[in-house]
Amino acid sequence: MARLGFFVLVLSALASLSGAVPTEEQVALAAPGDWSWKDCGGPSHLIRIDDIAITPDPPQKGQEMSVTVKGTAKDQIEDGAYVDVVVKVGAIKILQKEFDVCEEARNANASIQCPVQEGKHEVTQTVDLPKEIPPAPFKVSIRGYTVDDEDLACVDIEIDFRPKRGLLGLSW
Repeated sequence: MARLGFFVLVLSALASLSGAVPTEEQVALAAPGDWSWKDCGGPSHLIRIDDIAITPDPPQKGQEMSVTVKGTAKDQIEDGAYVDVVVKVGAIKILQKEFDVCEEARNANASIQCPVQEGKHEVTQTVDLPKEIPPAPFKVSIRGYTVDDEDLACVDIEIDFRPKRGLLGLSW
């Protein structure tokens, strides 16, 4: 998959954010073309994700997409923080990789850089989604840790790139 821009973008935004109490209940995907997210962090996590919004919604393969992540930092986030990312299509793992979140934020030229101060933060990034994304449902698991291996963030994302079907199976 070409650069996994959406997922790297979320990682970059997470590198710029901070906090730790779960705020949203995950909503099951209702239909192809939908997406959802869940802050799966607990009291020990330093980052609480308050909101993730994308434009266009739903995302479109081969088009530009903006992602805005809002969150709260319980404490300062230092260089050396990292995330483990697992991307699955069904039961098939297509990516498992560790990212240095501060380095990703620098490379993405994110508006917030490390060290990230305690408090509320908002980051918006724009990426080009590859047109080669397969028409399938994806599950993304993001688990973040500080340089000292303490819990940083926990986010689960589901996104379905299958085309929506209209009445009688016709595409609209």
